[in-house]
Parts: sequence; C-alpha cells; structure tokens
Amino acid sequence: MRRDDFLKSLLALAAAGALPMTAQAASAVKMMIPANPGGGWDTTGRALGKALQDAGVASSVTYDNKGGAAGAIGLAQFVNGSKGDLNAMMVMGAVMLGGIITGKPPVGLDKVTPLARLTSEYNVFVLPANSPFKTMKDVVEQLKKDPGSVKWGGGSRGSTEHIAAAMIAREVGVDPSKINYVAFRGGGEATAAILGGNVTIGGSGYSEFAEYIAAGKMRAIGVTSGTRLQNVNVPTLKEQGINVEIGNWRGVYGAPGISKAQRDALIAMIEKATKSKAWAEALQKNDWTSAWLAGDAFGNFVDQEFASLRATMVKSGMV
Repeated sequence: MRRDDFLKSLLALAAAGALPMTAQAASAVKMMIPANPGGGWDTTGRALGKALQDAGVASSVTYDNKGGAAGAIGLAQFVNGSKGDLNAMMVMGAVMLGGIITGKPPVGLDKVTPLARLTSEYNVFVLPANSPFKTMKDVVEQLKKDPGSVKWGGGSRGSTEHIAAAMIAREVGVDPSKINYVAFRGGGEATAAILGGNVTIGGSGYSEFAEYIAAGKMRAIGVTSGTRLQNVNVPTLKEQGINVEIGNWRGVYGAPGISKAQRDALIAMIEKATKSKAWAEALQKNDWTSAWLAGDAFGNFVDQEFASLRATMVKSGMV
C-alpha cells in the first residue's frame, strides 16, 4: 500500500473512532486563541485543550493568544500559518462574525474549516460596586438624558455585548449610533476597567464575571436571555421592559486546505473530548450550555448567523 493511501486509511479509521487509543493520541494540537488571555475564547480554548488530553486524543496542546479586531488578527495568522495542518485548531464564536461585519478584514471564515459549535452562553450587564447607579432602569434614564455620558465596556466592536447595548438603546428610544461603547481586546482588560470604575456599565458572558458578582465587586443588573438563568438571580432585560434577547455561542475551526476525511477525524477527536470528565467540569464551572453541532451543519449555521447578525446590526445603526 502506498504511503498516502495508508495515511488516508488511518484518517478514515480515526473519523470512525476505530483507531486504537495510542494512534489517536499522537496529535500535538496547536490551539489558536484569537483574543488576549482572560476572556471567553481563552477559557474555551484552554478547556477544550485540557479535554482533548483528558480524552486521550491529544498528546499535548500549545496555545497561541493573538488578540485584536474581534479575532480578525488571530484569524489572519491562522489562515496564513496553518494551511493543511491537521493539528491546528482555532477557537471562535459569534463575536468574530460581528467583527467581520463591522471591520471587513481581508481574511474571512470562508478560508478556514468549520469543525464544531461547542457552547452557548448569555451575556450579563454589570455595574462597578461603587457605581451611583443601582439598576438597569437607572442606566437607561441616564442614557436618555445624555447617551454619551454612559460608557459601555465590553469586547471588540461587533461583539454580542456591543450589539446588545445598541439594541437596548434602540428599544428605549435612543439613537444606537450615539452610544459610547469602549471595546477591549480581551475579557481581562474589560474586567479591569469595570473593577476600576473606568466604564459606567460592562457586559460579557456570565462566567467571566461570576466570581466578581459573587464577591460583591460587581452588581449584575440584567441578562440577555429570554428567561432567568438557572441558579442565577439576575433579572432578564425583558423582565425590565426592554425587549432584547441575544445569545453568544463559541466553536472551533480547523486549518485551511484539509480534506473532508481529515476534517471528520478532527471532529471525532473534539466530540470525544466533549464527553470527557474535564469538559463536563468546564461546563459546570463556567455555566456554559452544551450546543454541539458539527461539520456541514455547523458551517450552515454560521452562514445563517452571519446573515441574521448583519440584519440586526444594520437595524441597530451599527453598519
């Protein structure tokens, strides 16, 4: 048997889960995290890496944080530096779609290989503990008086918290284009700004702020879910008369130029990782909801999300 035919056979067996554990564990995974340390993508990428090792499908995992432009900088590096690399993965999510819509980078998601959607999560809006405001109603009243005086802090332009802020403004009768939104390169920077009182209100996935809310360093005033989150005593925006609901999902892509068999082998690895004890612990610790969707179905979902998100952003005056 020729060497290339032998390799194709191995990949087909891996995709079917038929390889012995030692053969599947040969991968030294390289995880691109297109954000600075401390945020949702960073947490997701490192949790996935740990789960891949826990499941025995990766011998090692290295991480490369490359923040900026809603993930576009990391995406460009991933596209240019990992073509055909079976060991390369990149974390991404709804935030990247928003960034592509607003920033129009030269490299898009059409250049990489969709593998799987992993989780979904809703955003929470918080106030610094020493804020003169106590509720979302207080923030909205100030927003109506002087939109620019309310400084919203969160992820990159086009992130779900940015879109949610624009939607809130629109729903309460304020021109969304007048909101004062401060974008940060990573969750760590946004958290520091909120704790330091450098923004009026901050938004992110609940898991990123949970420890600070529990410690009384942040006051949670609203979540973007349709109903209250389980075990989280924070009112939804809808409960407060603001008809806004928006979720955040995260997934993983493979390198450009890999075959369908190679893609399917990677998906099999990731699926096995999501059934590991390490992944179950990550879901519980971070209040993530499992949202598994793989391969072509995931690629179609991303295309639909892109169109829907763009329509929302146009309606909110962001594009």
